[in-house]
Amino acid sequence: MEYFPLIMLAVLAVLLFVLPARQRKKMQEQQAAMQASLAVGTPVMTTSGLHGTVAAKGEKTVDLEIAPGVVVTFAIQAILEVRRPAGATAVDDDPARPADGTV
Repeated sequence: MEYFPLIMLAVLAVLLFVLPARQRKKMQEQQAAMQASLAVGTPVMTTSGLHGTVAAKGEKTVDLEIAPGVVVTFAIQAILEVRRPAGATAVDDDPARPADGTV
């Protein structure tokens, strides 16, 4: 019984440090896979909230077209997520639903 506080401290250390680190690593791997899969024409949002379409992709940079004829260059790590085109909805993704949106 005298080692109980030490055991509890070790369990607490695992819960506070090891488990969140594993989850963070998993999220970083997902982010890297998303950034590697970017292709020209993909609508994206940057970490600063800027929306654009991938115009070109380099090894460490990506060119985004943020308005017709306006292209800016970002580090590829600045791409936070892939966005759906403005016309796409959740109904479009469900092949079981009719195209007119009826149930």
